[in-house]
Amino acid sequence: MELDKAMAVSVSGMNAQSTRLRVIAENLANASSTAQTPGGEPYRRKIVTFKDVFDRTVGANVVAVGPVQTSSGNLERRYDPAHPAADAQGYVLEPNVNPMLEAVDMREAQRSYSANLNVVEAAKSMMGRTIDLLRS
Repeated sequence: MELDKAMAVSVSGMNAQSTRLRVIAENLANASSTAQTPGGEPYRRKIVTFKDVFDRTVGANVVAVGPVQTSSGNLERRYDPAHPAADAQGYVLEPNVNPMLEAVDMREAQRSYSANLNVVEAAKSMMGRTIDLLRS
């Protein structure tokens, strides 16, 4: 039945977006964290990747979470010689997490999750109506 394929694809999308939301929350939680040692590396933004995988049990391509990558973007330097993570020149490296960008990514992930949920609910409703038709 094709409706179960549609549900499986949507559920895989929901799982992928759920992982994405978890990683975004981790990024936001660490947006102001710095290294513990002088000249050390602070937290770096993480990015979730997705891949298209053929699921033999479903007989369709589904969304899978690929490797969670660490962003290689430049780190900002802030002058604070009293900070425990300050280097020899008195600069502290700041995480490369932009809260505004994370908020935009979070909203996009929420909308994608919601769209997939709507597909699951529609397929479930159609299956229920089909069963009702077969009973009568």
